[in-house]
Amino acid sequence: MSATPPVPPEPASLPGAPAPLPVPVPVDANLPRPRPRSASALVVLATLAVGYTLWAAQEVILPILLAMFFALVGNPMIRLLRRLWVPRFLAALLVLVAGLAGAGALAVQLAAPATSWAEQAPREARKLGRQLQDLTKPMHEANRIAEDMARAAAGEANRKVEVVRTRVDDPYAALTRTPRLAASVLAVVLLTFFFMVYGENLQRNAIALLPGRQQKKFTVEILHSIEHEVSRYVLTISVINAVVGLVFAGILYLLKFPPQEALLWGTMVMLLNYAPYVGPLIGMVAMLLVGFVAFDDTLHSLLPAALYLLLHTIEGQVVTPIILGRRMALSPLVLILALMLFGWLWGLIGLLLAVPLLVCIKLVLAQVDGMQGWARLLE
Repeated sequence: MSATPPVPPEPASLPGAPAPLPVPVPVDANLPRPRPRSASALVVLATLAVGYTLWAAQEVILPILLAMFFALVGNPMIRLLRRLWVPRFLAALLVLVAGLAGAGALAVQLAAPATSWAEQAPREARKLGRQLQDLTKPMHEANRIAEDMARAAAGEANRKVEVVRTRVDDPYAALTRTPRLAASVLAVVLLTFFFMVYGENLQRNAIALLPGRQQKKFTVEILHSIEHEVSRYVLTISVINAVVGLVFAGILYLLKFPPQEALLWGTMVMLLNYAPYVGPLIGMVAMLLVGFVAFDDTLHSLLPAALYLLLHTIEGQVVTPIILGRRMALSPLVLILALMLFGWLWGLIGLLLAVPLLVCIKLVLAQVDGMQGWARLLE
């Protein structure tokens, strides 16, 4: 038998020998390089960090968002005045003064009925609570009998525990909150004026930082389109809500409500109409309570809520889709999620700003290449 010749060891396995160089693998230049993917945990942590920042910094963020909202409402009127050769500074001042004068006149008219309702609301709530308690008294009796039988079967003593809650009223709380509220209102007014006057210059200076001429042109087109669309949407929806509030105030006036009180509830309906689904639901409950307080018989008590539901149905299903069209249509599920998110973050102001912010996001996604699918997802 012939012996198998020994195989010499590879050079890399010899002590002190250098490692062999890796053989280069040919790479096709036409194949796209794999994009780096961030870990899911980092995305979740970044989302939580952004949400916490939006909640913690709401005293700074909310005045800025409100000022931008009011500036978007006033921009179409400013453009109209600019066509009449009015300087932008003077046009912004005129629009802002007119808005403040209208809001001040409305506040003066609503101060007396709002104070009256705030004083009589606890008394009327107790009265309504007694009426509801009388209606549900048989159910409470049946529930109490069932509980007594359960205690007797378990051999427990029927002992009642009375819990007394005490609340210490701080007389200086209102004094400490008033300056902060006044400062926030003043900040919103000043920021609104500066956004109206210097918003275009800020956009122009920000666009000048871009490197290429094509990028600047593309960015200018996107910003102008978004600003015009959002301004038109915000102004249109504000006018629709104001008309709905005035019509409902007229309906209440025909139902023999005092004029100032009818204007109060019309203003509330106008503000609630900025929050779809949630706002009308709150308005329905409020109108039911107002009807039970204002009228004695059941039929007349249900009349304000029924007329409000009819008016809201006509506005939401006929008027707004005809005026705004499908371009501004949003998914009801996405709307509810946005209202829940912004309402949880910023309370009532978040509910009022949720839909305009969602429309802004949709318009931005529709204008950016590669993001049109996300815009369609919101429809």
